[in-house]
Amino acid sequence: MQYSIGVEYALHCLVYLIEVPPDSSIGIKELSAFQGISETHLSKMFGKLTKAGIVKSIPGVKGGYSLSKSPEEISFLDVIDAIEGTNPIFQCKNIIANGILYQDKECTSCTADTPPCTINLVMLEAEEHMRSFLRSKTLKWLNEDLERVLPRQIRNDTRKYFSAPK
Repeated sequence: MQYSIGVEYALHCLVYLIEVPPDSSIGIKELSAFQGISETHLSKMFGKLTKAGIVKSIPGVKGGYSLSKSPEEISFLDVIDAIEGTNPIFQCKNIIANGILYQDKECTSCTADTPPCTINLVMLEAEEHMRSFLRSKTLKWLNEDLERVLPRQIRNDTRKYFSAPK
């Protein structure tokens, strides 16, 4: 299993939006320049984040994006689901139906009359544990952790970059 780099870019960008004053925003141009990625690529990610209700778009010349919820209400899982979608990681293809015992017969391993496939159940349970953990990590938590682990100068320089008039 592998998430796209879009998840990482989104989480970083969302942290920068935490300290945006009310009625203000940060533009895609500034975010993409700071991250070193194309505006087009970042715009697609922010379209998904907007659709998921994580950010809101502020129109106009000085427009951009701001968080649409408080940082403690936005989890890593919310961001992952917005960028990657919500389909399960493991998708049972019912391959048992191709086995020698089922040739010329209908596989009943995944019907309402029989217990579900054990492999599928284990994979879905494992994914739910991971999703639960990611649900517990919020943007507020991330921001506090970055405050603790990153050098103060880096955090201050980042704040200055995004607060400077454009």
